[in-house]
Amino acid sequence: MTAKPQLSLYNTLHRAKAPFTPMDASNVRLYACGPTVYDFAHIGNGRAAIVFDLLFRLLRHTFGAEHVTYVRNITDVDDKINARALRDFPDLPLNDAIRRVTETTAAQYQKDVAALGCLEPTVQPRATDNIEGMQKLITTLIGRGHAYVAEGEVLFAVDSMADYGQLSGRNLDDNLAGARIAVDTHKRNPADFVLWKLSSADEPGWNSPWGRGRPGWHIECSAMSERYLGETFDIHGGGLDLIFPHHENEIAQSRCAHGSHAMANVWMHNGFLQVEGQKMSKSLGNFFTIHQLLETQDFGGRKWPGEVLRLAMLMTHYREPIDFSQRRLEEAVTLLEKWERAAGDAEPASDLSPDLVDRLADDLDTPGAIGRIHALIMDEGRAADGLSLAALMGIQIKREVAEDTGVASKVAERLDALNSKDFAKADAIRKDLAEQGIALMDYKDEAGQRQTKWEVKR
Repeated sequence: MTAKPQLSLYNTLHRAKAPFTPMDASNVRLYACGPTVYDFAHIGNGRAAIVFDLLFRLLRHTFGAEHVTYVRNITDVDDKINARALRDFPDLPLNDAIRRVTETTAAQYQKDVAALGCLEPTVQPRATDNIEGMQKLITTLIGRGHAYVAEGEVLFAVDSMADYGQLSGRNLDDNLAGARIAVDTHKRNPADFVLWKLSSADEPGWNSPWGRGRPGWHIECSAMSERYLGETFDIHGGGLDLIFPHHENEIAQSRCAHGSHAMANVWMHNGFLQVEGQKMSKSLGNFFTIHQLLETQDFGGRKWPGEVLRLAMLMTHYREPIDFSQRRLEEAVTLLEKWERAAGDAEPASDLSPDLVDRLADDLDTPGAIGRIHALIMDEGRAADGLSLAALMGIQIKREVAEDTGVASKVAERLDALNSKDFAKADAIRKDLAEQGIALMDYKDEAGQRQTKWEVKR
C-alpha cells in the first residue's frame, strides 16, 4: 500500500500551522460556508468553492474517498432573498416565493462551481430545511442561560461566555453587533446577536415558541453542521470576511449549547479577492459573477473556461489576497497550453508518491504544487506524474485531439481548398474548426509546399 502524505494546516484559531490529525480517520469531517442564493455567485464565492474543494480532494486522497464527509450549506433565507421574492413573485405565499427564487439561483450556483472543477459535496443542506434544529438549539441556549427573549426576539448574551472572541482576537468591549439587525435598546449588550427574529406580514416566517419569525444568520450553520457532522468536528472553512462576526458567533452558539471545548478543531480561511487591483464593487463596474466569466465576454473581451479560472485562482496561495486580473488569466491559459503540448498523449499515473504531494500537503501550497506539475510535465519521462498531480488538484489538462475525431481530415480538406484557390470553402472550414477550439497555422515546408498545423486552443 502506498504511503500517504502527512497534512499540515494553518489554524486561524491558534494562528499557527500544525500537523492535521482527524478525530476519526474513518470519518474525516469538513464544513464550509456556502452561498447565500439571492443572485448569481460572484468570483469571490468561486474562490472559496475552489479552495475547499481542493481540501476535500486532498482529504479524500489521504484518508480515502469513503472516509471523508464534506458539508457545504446553502443559505436560502435572508433579507436580500426576501426582497427579491417580493419583487419577482408578489402573488405567491411568502415561504413559497423565497423557495422559487432560491431554487433557480442555487441550481445556477451548482452549474457554475461544477464548471470550476468542483466536486459535489457529500451533503448540501438548505437552511429552510433545518428550522426545527435551529429552534432546538435556541431553546437549549435559553435554558442554559446563554440567550434571552426581548421584544419577541431571541438574542445570544455574549457576556455569558467567558472566552468569547478567541477566533477573531477581539475583546468583548471592542465587538460590534454580529447580527443582521440594527443595534436596539432591548439588547443587554450592544454585541449581543440575534438567534431568532420576528417576521412582519410581508416577510417569510415559521411558527416558534417566540412567535412567527425566522432564524438569525449564525444559528443556521450551527444547526446544519451539528446535524451532519456532530457537536464537534474536524475542519470548518470559509472566507476571511466570515471570521467575525459569523464564525465567532457560530462557535459561541455551538459550544454554549453543547458545553463543548470546540465546535471545530481547525478553522481555515481563504484570503480576499480584488479585481485588477481594486476591491470588487458594482459601483466601480468590476463586479463579475462566475456565470459572466464563463459565458460572456464582459471581462477581457472573451469567455474564460472553468479550468482557466481554477488554475488562475490556485496560482495564489489560498491564505493570500488575490488580484484577479486579465493578465493572470492569460498566464493560466498559456501555462495550460504548454502543458497540453508537452503532455501529448500521456495518461495520468495510476498513483502518486507522497513526495509529489508534499507541497499540497503543506497547507495547500498550490503555487509550489503548480511548479511541481510544470517540472514533471516538461520532463518527458514524468508527464504522467504531472498529469496525475494536476488531476488531484482538479485541474483539467486536455489531451491533444485524436486523429480519428475528424479534425485531421478537415484540415486536409481545407488545404486542398486553398491549393484549389477555393478560399470561401477554406475560410468556412477554418471558422468551423475555430468554433471547436481548434487553431490552424499555415506554413511552407522545405520544398516550398503549403502545409497546415493545428492545436487545441482556449
